Amino acid sequence: MISEILATATDKMGKAVEAAKDDFSNVRTGRANPQLFQKVMVDYYGTPTPLAQLGQLANPEARTIVITPYDKGALKAIEAALREMPNLDANPQNDGNLIRVTLPDLTEERRREYVKLVKAKAEDHRVAVRNVRRKGNDDLAALKKDSLAGDDEISRAEKELDALTKTYVDAIDEALKRKETELLEV
Repeated sequence: MISEILATATDKMGKAVEAAKDDFSNVRTGRANPQLFQKVMVDYYGTPTPLAQLGQLANPEARTIVITPYDKGALKAIEAALREMPNLDANPQNDGNLIRVTLPDLTEERRREYVKLVKAKAEDHRVAVRNVRRKGNDDLAALKKDSLAGDDEISRAEKELDALTKTYVDAIDEALKRKETELLEV
C-alpha cells in the first residue's frame, strides 16, 4: 500500500513538472518558435482542431513562422485563430497559399511581463506538486489510522514523500530559471 501511494505521488508530480515545462514553452521569447503555436485551436469546419494537425509549421528566420496548411480552405480559419491568440503581438499575413507570422522584437517591459507570467505559472505547478504531497500524506494517515502499517513505515514514507516533493519543486524552479534567462536575453 505504501509503495503504491509513493508511486502514484511520483507519477503525478512528474506530470506536474512536464506540464510546467510545456506551459513555459508556450511563452514567447525573442525568437520565433513553432512550440508557441502548439495549443492554438482552429475552428475547422465547426470542430476545434490543433493548428499542428492542419498545417506544417516552419521557422525560416529567427522571428518568422510560416504555416503551410494542408487544406487551402483552412487558411482563413487559421488566420482568424492566430489573430485571436493572446500575447502574440503579431499580425499574420495570408498570401493565399501560406500564412507568415513575423513576431516583433520584445521590449524590456514586455519581457518583464512574460517573466511575471512564467513565475505565476511556476507557482501554480509548485502548488500542484504540494497538493499531491498532501494527498499522499492523507493516504498515509488513513493507513496509520486503520492500523494497516506501522508507525516507523509511515514515518519513513512521509520523509520519502517530502524528499520527492523537494526534488520535483526543484525541477520546476530549475525550468523556471532557464526560461527566465531565455526571456531576459536580448
